[in-house]
Amino acid sequence: MYDKLFNSSSPTPFKPRQTTDNFDTLLVRFPTHVRMLDIQLNSFVRRVERADKLKALIKSSGAQLNRKGRSRHWRIQGDWSQLELIIQQIQQYDEPSWQWIVEKLRCHKPKSSLEGLVSIVKHNPTITLQQLIAQTDCTLVEARKAFDEVAWD
Repeated sequence: MYDKLFNSSSPTPFKPRQTTDNFDTLLVRFPTHVRMLDIQLNSFVRRVERADKLKALIKSSGAQLNRKGRSRHWRIQGDWSQLELIIQQIQQYDEPSWQWIVEKLRCHKPKSSLEGLVSIVKHNPTITLQQLIAQTDCTLVEARKAFDEVAWD
């Protein structure tokens, strides 16, 4: 079978990539700036109604929901995009006992750095100041600094 793959007479035969480092052989490269968040949910099951439904919703986002040892406390582990998806899905269900989780997750929203804001402005030169503030939840001063830095480059 190996000979069929490498010695075929097809117009574009399969050729293995020659690499110098082991990282190029991975199929998926994960960005290095993605930060995993670990959020503790105290008395999770006692504070929410329909806990099984909420557990399934959280796990469907790709985030991990684990119990801390044998205690009644739980924790969510995931990146911000997964937590943002959880927030959106919880808001669609409109369950009042789940809203404290939304507030807890929103408290952990990462702040944009100046480099991040500058890269957004460089990739989208038509973005306005108000759009940048709405997208990144940055302050007016931070947004203006990003625009100034792009203008001076």
